[in-house]
Amino acid sequence: MISAMTTESPTDQRRDILLQNLSDKIAVVTGASSGIGKAIALALAGEGAQVCLVGRKLDALEDLTKTAQQHSLRARACRADLTRDEDIHALVADLERNGGRVNVLVHCAGEIRHAEHARAPLSDFDAQYRANVRGPYLLTQSLLPLLRAGSGQVVFINSSSGLRARARSGQFAATQHAMKAVADSLREEVNADGIRVLSVFPGRTATPRTEQLFREERKVYRPELLMQPEDVAAMVVHSLKMPRTCEITEISMRPLFKSY
Repeated sequence: MISAMTTESPTDQRRDILLQNLSDKIAVVTGASSGIGKAIALALAGEGAQVCLVGRKLDALEDLTKTAQQHSLRARACRADLTRDEDIHALVADLERNGGRVNVLVHCAGEIRHAEHARAPLSDFDAQYRANVRGPYLLTQSLLPLLRAGSGQVVFINSSSGLRARARSGQFAATQHAMKAVADSLREEVNADGIRVLSVFPGRTATPRTEQLFREERKVYRPELLMQPEDVAAMVVHSLKMPRTCEITEISMRPLFKSY
């Protein structure tokens, strides 16, 4: 019997050393109470990061924090409604007091409404703009000093609608296209400060929001055929850990089997 032995090359060993260690990094995840945001928050806690779980539902955040603390004792719930400027300013002040730096900022909060152009209320457009564009913009702007202090990374969880607008998604898609523009412009401005900026464009993922969308479309919801939140989380964590010799700027993900 011939046995094969594999040895790690010097290049592989060097790459392992260069991979970013997320242990004790301060990570802020918005929209952390459910879906993709929840999966990313737990994945970062699993890497040992000090995760600030941001959302509007304090009960859900506190339950999630207990789970996250099984991996990272310094995980904590940070209630904030990102459509309220005062909540954003309070969150930033809290982060300034607790660490004085931010190493990872993940934007995963937002609103989504679907309707035909002829019937879509402008009030829905205003609500989506405030949640999907203005809130993340202000939070990022306010945290830039802490991101610079932490050689930070910013992740925008966008949507496939941020690349292509389909029927009944005009308002939502417009906000996602706007967020892509914000991310692209930000990247050009902050790379010189050592800050990396990533946009992720997931297709349909098995989340409560997607389940509601299937109900609106009167289609059968089969979550097992969709991407899972943990799939997106794994890709985000992998990107955050990449060596500082590179920057991943965009990731587009789709379910393998199309059920919609």
